[in-house]
Amino acid sequence: MSSNNNNSHAMTMTQKILAAHAGEDCVHPGQFVEADLDVVLANDITGPIAVREFARMGGGAVYDKTKVVLTPDHFTPNKDIKAAEQCKELREFAREQGIVNYYEVGQVGIEHAFLPEQGLVTAGDVVIGADSHTCTYGALGAFSTGVGSTDMAAGMATGKAWFRVPTALKFVLKGAPGPWVSGKDLILHIIGRIGVDGALYASMEFCGDGVASLTMDSRLAVSNMAIEAGAKNGIFPVDAAALEYIAAHPCTAPGMKKEPRVFEADPDAAYEAEYEIDLSALRPTVSLPSLPDNTKTIDEVAKMGVRIDQSVIGSCTNGRMEDMEVAASIIKGRKIADGVRCIVIPGTQQIWLDCVKRGLAEAFVEAGCVFSTPTCGPCLGGYMGVLAEGERAVSTTNRNFVGRMGHVRSEVYLASPAVAAASAVAGVLTDPATL
Repeated sequence: MSSNNNNSHAMTMTQKILAAHAGEDCVHPGQFVEADLDVVLANDITGPIAVREFARMGGGAVYDKTKVVLTPDHFTPNKDIKAAEQCKELREFAREQGIVNYYEVGQVGIEHAFLPEQGLVTAGDVVIGADSHTCTYGALGAFSTGVGSTDMAAGMATGKAWFRVPTALKFVLKGAPGPWVSGKDLILHIIGRIGVDGALYASMEFCGDGVASLTMDSRLAVSNMAIEAGAKNGIFPVDAAALEYIAAHPCTAPGMKKEPRVFEADPDAAYEAEYEIDLSALRPTVSLPSLPDNTKTIDEVAKMGVRIDQSVIGSCTNGRMEDMEVAASIIKGRKIADGVRCIVIPGTQQIWLDCVKRGLAEAFVEAGCVFSTPTCGPCLGGYMGVLAEGERAVSTTNRNFVGRMGHVRSEVYLASPAVAAASAVAGVLTDPATL
């Protein structure tokens, strides 16, 4: 780790994006700016609160019918009457406002898997979402961050938001990850290293020749969990792989045209700290209860003989196609261990369909997995996999707080799809390389 504070006029990637959207030539950490918004996002839990706040402030019409995105994904298909009422409120608001990007069950997916897939977010955007994992889109070179429902309401009304320009931490990635190591292992390793408040209100900026060895699905997983280190956002450079991904996922929503804008950090930009990470030295990593920074390598965990009751493979962190493929490569031709429930949740309807077309769904079901429609449900202990007292789950989700997936005396171990799949087969937390 080293410090770098040599030029107050040079800017990081995040600072450049905020400056451009605030109409400023230069911004500096701690400065308050009012920035134009490219996307304002909410779901079926946070959205109704924002809708009510919007009405209270006399919002009238939303600032742009194409830039407000509403995705019922947390407790959908409706799990109970309360969830049904929440979704109804969102649906009626979308209809009244003529919102273009309202996605009903059957069209949608888990929001942070769905928006990149649909091209609704691109490089250089400023995105706010009433969901803490909105920071996912930094993988595409966007500044994206979670906000409260009141800020969401103001964003819908004005198309602007206030930000305090964040400081930055620099993560220099070198080499390439080995077998069964993914972006999830990288971000768990980082959080274990710097702590859950190690990047508090900072931008986590990733660079180095190792970036090229990370797939876009891995980068999305890394950016997704920046918030678990307390970060304002996580962001990757817009390289050839990112531009190829953006080109392959054009925005087809009516009335919307998205063009990537590439911003690069100045060579002499100031960072609070710099970390160098050799990707080739990483091992599959597990976060033990009950904070994401309580990490150990799979080599350490495997010796502990941790028996599991449930394995969840999905979420906005790890419900993408690559995650499904990795899990299926381990599970196919095997059986889920007796006494273990394995729940597989593709991130979007398209990923679900691709799993069916490619035979992955068949492999999961034949092994004894539940294969679900896209939903956030089990991640927050709401639906499709709630834990009872004393139960233990390995999960590809992003949080393992006390009571996060159900009973306060249940336990959650965070891991990659490879580890979650191998553990489902073995019945204990297992290194996928040993199967």
